[in-house]
Amino acid sequence: MSAFEYLLLMGACLLITLPLELLFSARVYRRPKLLIGSLIPIILVFSLWDIIAIDRDHWTYNQQFVTGIHIGNLPLEELVFFIVIPICALLSYEAVGTVLKFVAKKSGTRAGRKSGSRKDGGDVA
Repeated sequence: MSAFEYLLLMGACLLITLPLELLFSARVYRRPKLLIGSLIPIILVFSLWDIIAIDRDHWTYNQQFVTGIHIGNLPLEELVFFIVIPICALLSYEAVGTVLKFVAKKSGTRAGRKSGSRKDGGDVA
């Protein structure tokens, strides 16, 4: 295995989910302030968690599978993971929302209609 395989995997994750932005109007990359604002807490919390766990020898990373680039004691790959996977999750979440809105619109349901009301405006008894 190459030391760059994990980074290539993270790149593949971004590449695979890119069509969600383009085809399903996920609008994750088009709202950079919102994206960065949602990533910062994740990166901070999980990086701190990993740094403490590595420092306490709760876990380690096999040097054969990382590039050797570290930020403190945190491998670059771990930081990249904390950025890439939430982006992929946000893209998936937003794309599913877009598809569900499309399906609801096609099926004739209205978002504002209550489940117990009739089309003519009268309530179901």
